Amino acid sequence: LDTSALPERLRTAPAAPAAVADPEPTAAPAASRAPRNAAEESLCRLFTEVLGEQVVSVDDNFFLLGGSSLQVTRLVGRIRKELGAELTLRTVFENATVATLAEALGLADAAAARPALTVRPRPERLPLSAAQNRLWFLNQMADGSGKAAYNDGLTVELTGRVDTAALRAALADVAGRHESLRTVFPVEAGAPRQHVLDAAAARPELLVTEVADAAALEEQLGRAAARGFDLATEIPVRAHLFTLADDRHVLLLVVHHIAGDGWSVAPFTRDLGRAYSARLHGAAPQYEPLPVQYADYTLWQQDVLGDEDDPTSVLAQQIAHWKHTLAGLPEELPLPTDRPRPAVAGHQGGRIAFRLDAEVHERLLALARSTGASVFMVAQAALGALLHRLGAGEDIPLGTVIAGRTDDALGDLVGFFVNTLVLRTDVSGDPTFRELVERVREYDLTAYAHQDVPFERLVEILNPVRSLARHPLAQVTLALDDNEPPVLEFEGLTATVRHLQTDTAKFDLSFRLGERFDADGRPAGLDGTVEFARDLFDEETVRTIGDRFRRLLGAATADPAARIGSLDLLGPAERTRLLTEWNDTTFAVPSATTPQLVAAQAARTPDAPALVFEDTTLTYRELQDRAGRLAALFARHGAGRGRSVAVALGRSTDTVVSMLAAMRAGAAYVPVDPAYPAERIAYILEDSRPALVVTTTALQDALPEDGTPRLLLDTAALPADPAPEAPITPQDAAYVIYTSGSTGRPKGVVVSHTGVASMAAAHLAWFGGGPGHRVLQFSSPSFDASIWEMLTTLATGSALVLAPAERLAAGEPLATLLAEQRVTHATLPPVVLAAMGEARLPADMTLVTAGEACSAELVARWADGRRMVNAYGPTESTVCATMSSPLSTGAGAPTIGRPITNTRVHVLDAYLNPVPVGVPGELYVTGPGLARGYLNRPGLTAERFVADPYGPAGSRMYRTGDLVRWTADGELDYLGRADDQVKIRGFRIELGEVETALLGHPAVAQSAVVVREDTPGDKRLVGYVVPAGSPADVDPAALRTHVGTTLPDYMVPAAVVVLDALPVTANGKLDRRALPAPDFAVLSAGRAPA
Repeated sequence: LDTSALPERLRTAPAAPAAVADPEPTAAPAASRAPRNAAEESLCRLFTEVLGEQVVSVDDNFFLLGGSSLQVTRLVGRIRKELGAELTLRTVFENATVATLAEALGLADAAAARPALTVRPRPERLPLSAAQNRLWFLNQMADGSGKAAYNDGLTVELTGRVDTAALRAALADVAGRHESLRTVFPVEAGAPRQHVLDAAAARPELLVTEVADAAALEEQLGRAAARGFDLATEIPVRAHLFTLADDRHVLLLVVHHIAGDGWSVAPFTRDLGRAYSARLHGAAPQYEPLPVQYADYTLWQQDVLGDEDDPTSVLAQQIAHWKHTLAGLPEELPLPTDRPRPAVAGHQGGRIAFRLDAEVHERLLALARSTGASVFMVAQAALGALLHRLGAGEDIPLGTVIAGRTDDALGDLVGFFVNTLVLRTDVSGDPTFRELVERVREYDLTAYAHQDVPFERLVEILNPVRSLARHPLAQVTLALDDNEPPVLEFEGLTATVRHLQTDTAKFDLSFRLGERFDADGRPAGLDGTVEFARDLFDEETVRTIGDRFRRLLGAATADPAARIGSLDLLGPAERTRLLTEWNDTTFAVPSATTPQLVAAQAARTPDAPALVFEDTTLTYRELQDRAGRLAALFARHGAGRGRSVAVALGRSTDTVVSMLAAMRAGAAYVPVDPAYPAERIAYILEDSRPALVVTTTALQDALPEDGTPRLLLDTAALPADPAPEAPITPQDAAYVIYTSGSTGRPKGVVVSHTGVASMAAAHLAWFGGGPGHRVLQFSSPSFDASIWEMLTTLATGSALVLAPAERLAAGEPLATLLAEQRVTHATLPPVVLAAMGEARLPADMTLVTAGEACSAELVARWADGRRMVNAYGPTESTVCATMSSPLSTGAGAPTIGRPITNTRVHVLDAYLNPVPVGVPGELYVTGPGLARGYLNRPGLTAERFVADPYGPAGSRMYRTGDLVRWTADGELDYLGRADDQVKIRGFRIELGEVETALLGHPAVAQSAVVVREDTPGDKRLVGYVVPAGSPADVDPAALRTHVGTTLPDYMVPAAVVVLDALPVTANGKLDRRALPAPDFAVLSAGRAPA
């Protein structure tokens, strides 16, 4: 190394003084190299002083000797002070030996070294540091427990007799030594300032209380620790001595965070112990004078960072970096919470602990060494991967604190220097864990090089949507305890120091890790804690999250080449519960086609009513006879196995008979609604290419002239004899239902007979069946819900009640029909139930709600006195896949239940891994009820019907596109669509939650909420309401205010539109496309045009 290229101060730096060396220095190993010049000698000395371990070789590696990120910061500060060179943390990470760092120093620009921190002239009005400003603001905004959210400190168990006078004097000595402990923050001209009180006038409070027992002690400690500070008038430190006996005490030391940080604990306790010992002997402590005070740092920080309006200043350049780096940052991290986020955070917190063993610790250190990363970086990669796997997305912002003591003069000073950094963890593309650690290392080193922008100023510049409900920019934090441990030596006393733990939470989740080493310096494990917000989480949930972090970090360090999507989060028992126990639905059912199932039922109850339409009734015997003869007629027109029959008859008994006849002839039933637009009907007929279309003279004009043979049922003569049983199996197509397609063209779902018997068995298990049960046929025949109504009824011996469309209108018409026809079972969409008005449903009936999310309000209105069940199922799974237990009032929003007979469901992540309980995932359905696929759409079929990795060889599962999560008792919460997720300004929004809030207003009878983008790129939340009474009673502005009282601001609709009724589709579902666009110029949004 050519030392002539180094700054003069570096070339002439003295060698390490003898006092630094061990009494009997250990010679360097034969293979190591001793320092060869002044630069290397200086660095060996600085390594030794920072690490507290003798460094004698230029090949010693700072990190292999136990160096942490915090110690790197200290090393950079010492190099700046003693060698006059400015290094970044990246330089040390990339040049971790004395030899390589000395070479890097030769390239460093001495002129770039920051000016040293020295005593500064005090202005008349001393401003707050940037870090103090935010804590002052938070203190002003907080009330109740929030006032204590930033209380820090220690509890010290003392054995022996305490001299309270000496302790009180010692506390005053420490406050006298450190100005930050006797600084108050009065407000002048609307802004706070630092006011340093005279030491004689700022003696910390010391209360002495006798307590009876440990229980009383805990209660008193909690109460004392939760006392907030009035920062305008109270110094930010107080003490409380609790006496259990003459020789048993607990000292509580509370310091507001505005006056101290984690690093401050060591100098505070060191100075307090020295002062107590001196005061015992009637003397003042003889402290080494501090080079600077916190006020000097505040002024120095402003000078060093410069003016952000000056593009050449440090501050301006670092701000530019963060504006680019944090562009598009998620404003809120989706977490697997137990409760929705309140409008205002309560700050009540809890804490759980977990432990990583020595083997994992050793592997973690090895991975850190091999990637040139720190322990913190490996832990950050693991936490980012965990949150990603728990549904937080691919862009994971994590907050962390950095010591901020970038000048060596700050080493022994008590004060608040830490800054918060936002570490953006990119987990996209399913990287290996090693690759993720390398990504994290690259990001973090750049972040460390731009650590000086105060977090508070960064928030102002980035200007995220502000909310009192959450912390800005990052809601999850990670910290590694690498501060010097506190040691409190009181003469004549045995002291055991513990950090203060208050029942508060600043963030949603705060992870903290601390390394342990044995007596020989070998890794002995890591101790971890997670502090959590009780607003959002139950303790057991967070305990499980901690267990998953431990499991993932163990697996990732055991195989760093594994992709993060493959790392197992589940324990064996949990995996068995999710995949097996909660899917234990096996039940023996006949291996029969639908006609065979109905025929068997007809043989059991031939004279029982099968179909009822107004005053007309068909028995099972008559149904069988008519369907058999009609099947023969269909066969003469070409119907048979591998063909289909389109039925365009509307609501009538003939539709049911034609459905059975088509299946009995061996063909698939294709329902066609004559009320559909001609273009849609033409497409269905062209796509399905039926052997014939069954309609009537009155309806045929609605059908296109496409050459398909027509059978006019009202003029056709039926054969005398029924058709023989067609040679089909349960695997043959039973029906084809057309559903909306993403391309704008409907897609035909081909469903076989295999799932019908299981669907009927589920109906019997949940609701019973047979003579005396009368089931309403409500759904349009073109929708698969009609298949559920028709086939579960006819396969179980109940009577199917049909009616004209006008008698099925929500309100009095429907209620009258149900009463007149003595209906015992009905499946009704939530939108119909919500529109019933004052009409009542018969008592004691069974009510199934399906098709859309059902609200708690609907359950509260309709569940009492009835058996009410929430059902879910895609067309691709023989109508129904899951059903809930009977619903009850007061249980909250209903689940969609658990899988029905012979159906299995999986909740999987993007890597097809089962997700844990409480974590959103996509719902996959499997079992004999799965459709064969989409007619004439092999590509789409292959995309949506995929191999089932958890079933027998060759089995398939259907990807529903629906987001759900398991509840703790094995039911499913429906969350919305995975492929059409509602997101505004980066927030994931569950529209049902906003609808529920609107329904909570007494003036609202029905509500719907959608996201509109009437102007490209301008997404807005819009609410639509139907008044419960007079429209004049509905004030849209008041409704928005009402929603804002229970939900965060980003969930308040930008406009509310009042409608006479919510538009519905032919199947009774909400017609979202028919909702009118609001006038955003008038946010109070009056009535929509009639």
